[in-house]
Amino acid sequence: MNRSPDDAGDVPPRIGEARELDVGALRALAHPLRVEIYDILSQFGPQTASSLAEQLGESSGATSYHLRALAKHDLIREVPDRGTGRERWWERPKGAVSMTGQTAVRSPAGRAASQVVISEFYRRRNRQLEEFIARQIRKDPDEWTAMLSTATVRLTDAQFEELGHELEAVIDSYVARYREQQGEGVRPFTIRTDVFPLTDPEQS
Repeated sequence: MNRSPDDAGDVPPRIGEARELDVGALRALAHPLRVEIYDILSQFGPQTASSLAEQLGESSGATSYHLRALAKHDLIREVPDRGTGRERWWERPKGAVSMTGQTAVRSPAGRAASQVVISEFYRRRNRQLEEFIARQIRKDPDEWTAMLSTATVRLTDAQFEELGHELEAVIDSYVARYREQQGEGVRPFTIRTDVFPLTDPEQS
């Protein structure tokens, strides 16, 4: 299971319905700045080259170049009926994507690109978590709007699959219901589920 971190469509998607990124799309995305751009569009919605440049500390010429490269592989698209010829708005299309599709990972180039993209995504998400903890640790725990929890459980592969599908269904239902929600008190949250087998030190 490996989807991009934000990503249900209008009907809650399942893994099998995700768009499998081909080698070309993965290679286009396999650049730290492009992953940052793609993830900002996923988390915060439409942006311009200028707004991205301000957030990323880059020139608008650089962000514009990377936006066009992402758009060439339909990873992002121009927002219709918004902006001008000089100030174009870009968005990430709704829908789940898979970065480890069977076609892509059959080739060394696809596997290498997939590894870069996934590593960069989680480097960014881990940095966001660390920044959140640094900000919040100074506050009263009762003021935290977060759930940070870990647990260890012993499962068979079949039980892991069942757990994964149940977690996915809950997350998909909330994303489908509230992804477009606007109004007072509404702000973006990132949702992560990390479920994977541990290596037994005695067996390594």
